[in-house]
Amino acid sequence: MFAWQSASLLLNYPDERLLGQLDMIRAAAQRLPSVIGEPIAAFVVHLESTPLPQLQEDYVETFDSRRRCNLFLTYFAHGDTRKRGMALLRFKQTYLRSGFVLDAGADGEGELPDHLCVVLEYAATIDQRQGRDLMLDHRAGLELLRLSLRDAHSPWASVLDAVTGTLPPLRGDERDAVRRLAAEGPPEEEVGLAPFATPEFSPGASSPSDAAGAGTLLPMPTFPGARG
Repeated sequence: MFAWQSASLLLNYPDERLLGQLDMIRAAAQRLPSVIGEPIAAFVVHLESTPLPQLQEDYVETFDSRRRCNLFLTYFAHGDTRKRGMALLRFKQTYLRSGFVLDAGADGEGELPDHLCVVLEYAATIDQRQGRDLMLDHRAGLELLRLSLRDAHSPWASVLDAVTGTLPPLRGDERDAVRRLAAEGPPEEEVGLAPFATPEFSPGASSPSDAAGAGTLLPMPTFPGARG
């Protein structure tokens, strides 16, 4: 889906490569329903009109410095607790069943599998149903992220508007979960996540679905080591 792939690119750390992809993203946005395409197009305009050093500074300030604006989906439900480790494992197992592997990266770390850019790329190019289910399972966190970006007057809120525009409206229990998250924030039990970030288990992965990346026009985002 063009919306998810565009959002995956736009939520990545801004660099020269991203700026070189804006014409393609704009063209993709024009093919989408207005409720999804217009927020993407608006953010493209922001990227074009803002100096790159300022974009990079704003990105770090937004996503690396605010607990409620981070891009890791399991963090909203589990914080840095032991339960988050099992949630991360579920993401990784889902990817492996589709033949989607996250490499460790040059530093041996790589991106965690619940990073929104990773989930959006997976949903766009590998398995739409499974990727959508991962987002729906963390719908309350996605909505809190969107609202937090809105409250911070962040231009990245437009991208989250586009992402949530592809999903069903919030249900009553999800609204309750958003209110609870907004009031209490993510759990705060501090534990190291290193044992969970790159768990080892037998892939047993099936081949990617035939429809997986068919007709994909946009390039992949630049987070470390994602490959199908």
